[in-house]
Amino acid sequence: MADHYDALETRSADERAASLAQCLPAQIAHAKTNTAYFARALADVDANTVRSRTDLARLPVLRKSDLIELQQKMPPFGGLNATPLSDLARVLISPGPIFEPEGHSADYYRFARALFGAGFRRGDLVINTFAYHLTPGGWIGQSAAEALGCPVIPAGVGNTEQQLDAIAALKPVAYVGTPAFLKTLLEKGAEAGTDVSSLTKALVSGGALPPSLRAEIEALGVSCAQAYATADLGLIAYESPARQGMIADEGAIIEIVRPGTGDPVPDGEVGEVVVTVLNPDYPLVRFATGDLSAVLAGESPCGRTNLRIKGWMGRADQTTKVKGMFVHPSQVAAIAARHKEIARARLTVTGEKGVDAMALSVEVSGGGEALRVRIAESLQAVTKMRGGVTLVAPGSLPNDGKVIDDQRSYE
Repeated sequence: MADHYDALETRSADERAASLAQCLPAQIAHAKTNTAYFARALADVDANTVRSRTDLARLPVLRKSDLIELQQKMPPFGGLNATPLSDLARVLISPGPIFEPEGHSADYYRFARALFGAGFRRGDLVINTFAYHLTPGGWIGQSAAEALGCPVIPAGVGNTEQQLDAIAALKPVAYVGTPAFLKTLLEKGAEAGTDVSSLTKALVSGGALPPSLRAEIEALGVSCAQAYATADLGLIAYESPARQGMIADEGAIIEIVRPGTGDPVPDGEVGEVVVTVLNPDYPLVRFATGDLSAVLAGESPCGRTNLRIKGWMGRADQTTKVKGMFVHPSQVAAIAARHKEIARARLTVTGEKGVDAMALSVEVSGGGEALRVRIAESLQAVTKMRGGVTLVAPGSLPNDGKVIDDQRSYE
């Protein structure tokens, strides 16, 4: 049995860099030529100069949180689609609402690679419990299974008893859906005396999979791997049998940036996941997901050589209100940018009974009272509010991706 989905997964660093240097300029040029949004956003960018992640870091970030407004101004897709609506296969809807284009290519969301990593193989009967109604989830699982050669039970969400009956009668070996619903099916099956023992492997997404939940699922006889994907980008990263981090999809170029900016952080530091995809229909460039993660050092023991991330580690959008005014991570970044001495900054918001206070902790090498005063002045100038400033040693702030830490209690 093959250990890898294709030869792309085991390329050397030089081979992968050479491929990127060839694919990226073409994709940037395609986005500029065929989408109204990137024609404007990248107007001053020479596509031939964008050949690596380092080059990508010079380009502006497009935030997922901006999609609703963009689509309202330029329906239906905000000018981000390179393929006209009339030539698409489907139009799907994510919460927001956000309209998602789907092209005609096989395995449009590139999700088959994740199924393979979870142990799915040609001929395996798959029960797909992601929703098919309006939302992309069901189609992501469906098209991936078809590409891999797996027949599918299009179960969708809910109807637990009917799904249990289908599992008992048809004996699927593989599950696609959320981890919580998999646990529900296995437990309800045991309670009802329904035979669900045919299920031995699962690929889960769309919900958290803490170690405790994975352990409960695997104790019930199902090997459980997870994937990180979105309707906009398709597959971003997936687990292999090594279960050591999540491996970047071969069609997704991942960067980790400081929240509120487009600036890459050092490997190992928690930041926001930004992705560029090689998708001809929906060529998203530097798309900021709003999710936190961090790069893992080294290669996976399974032999896959692409970049690894720790997986989903929370949300990057830490915008909050202080004294009735919004404070954004980008403002904290703007304060840090004013002072070259600052390596990292973290704004802590506290308050009781509606009396808010904020304090900025900054990692600096040296400095003294004069620097602290200058930073405090920048804090007031940028946020229009006063706050305390504390100088701390480099490396002393938590590595959790937080730029704004709201510690207020709302109970």
